[in-house]
Amino acid sequence: MLRSEEGGEKTARIMVVDDDADTLTILSHHLRREGFIAIEADSGANCLRMVRENQVDVILLDLMMPEMDGFDVCRALKAQAATADIPIIMVTARDDIDARAEAMRLGVDGFLAKPVTRRQLANTITAQLDAIAAARATDAALNRLQKKP
Repeated sequence: MLRSEEGGEKTARIMVVDDDADTLTILSHHLRREGFIAIEADSGANCLRMVRENQVDVILLDLMMPEMDGFDVCRALKAQAATADIPIIMVTARDDIDARAEAMRLGVDGFLAKPVTRRQLANTITAQLDAIAAARATDAALNRLQKKP
């Protein structure tokens, strides 16, 4: 769950981006079992299109995809003001120091090596959602303080 700006709770919407249909299905299934809404994109280009059409709280992004890899998608998302603050968790079979370093340099918020367990996935997403909630609470508190005479 994610606390909305109005103070209520809403179900977090997680975009899963992977060119492998089986992985897409498994990750989406894990998300639904954990109570999240899964939005599936089977390519980097589809991710960029769909993120404009859907409200997304966190993106799970595969690294190794044809045409537009996860690094390219990350660059494009971080370059747009509307998507720059969406947390990105890289979920990939490529678990080497160079991939992790490049992901961190690009502003990726988390890195999970495949295969990923449902619990590992849920914990990582929940940590990102908690960080979003804390940032919103801090912003709201600062706004209240700035309005006081």
